[in-house]
Amino acid sequence: MEQGGEGPDLLLMLHGMGATGAVWSPLSADMLTGAGTRWQGRWLAPDLPGHGRSAAQASYAIGQHAASVARAVLPHMQPGGRLVVLGHSLGGVIALALASGWFGLMPDRVFAAGIKIAWSDEEVRRMDALALQPAKLFASEEEARERYLKVSGLAAVAGAPASVAARGITYGDGGWRLAMDPGANAVGKPPLSELMSLARCPVHLARGGSDAMVTLEQTRSLDADARDLGAHGHNVMVEAPARVWDWMASLS
Repeated sequence: MEQGGEGPDLLLMLHGMGATGAVWSPLSADMLTGAGTRWQGRWLAPDLPGHGRSAAQASYAIGQHAASVARAVLPHMQPGGRLVVLGHSLGGVIALALASGWFGLMPDRVFAAGIKIAWSDEEVRRMDALALQPAKLFASEEEARERYLKVSGLAAVAGAPASVAARGITYGDGGWRLAMDPGANAVGKPPLSELMSLARCPVHLARGGSDAMVTLEQTRSLDADARDLGAHGHNVMVEAPARVWDWMASLS
């Protein structure tokens, strides 16, 4: 878990499937260079279960993810402090689950960018099949890193700092492999409409204007005021952290 800042308020940043908490490094760096105006409080960026340096778990259903995240975050809450959750892709779905208040955390506000909304049966079957396959071993660290960047969608981000790839690969069993537990692919089709209806705090959705995984129309089917964050792809927080900050600031 990466963390920084000071004060009672807490910003929790949840990454997407296949990535690690390190993808938020451009956002946290922009936070520091923003003369304290971006976020006045503390921030946490954990590796989700089965990702990076976090342990694998038996189930990766959205509720299990949310419960695990809540257990990790609760010791960091301070009396009277606000909790704001910012999630990307899978992390955005987990943020929606936390908005229900069912897991011991009650966010003041939730922001979610790049959630994949339309899932075909074939896509769900493919993810379930990937979950049953053993981790692929690579002969070199460079091969494993290239695979990680592709799986996490970071390969398409020109000029992404090296920090965003941290903890994405590991060495073991005689070779390099992705740090992600293959079983984490079995997250299932998220019940997005139900999660939105259960939210007990304001929820705001957005997407990068060039995100091939989700359209603005699909995003606005859940949030009529969902934002287009400009000509950026799926990992908009890496490509344009300032756009993400501006979006959050306009609604906070």
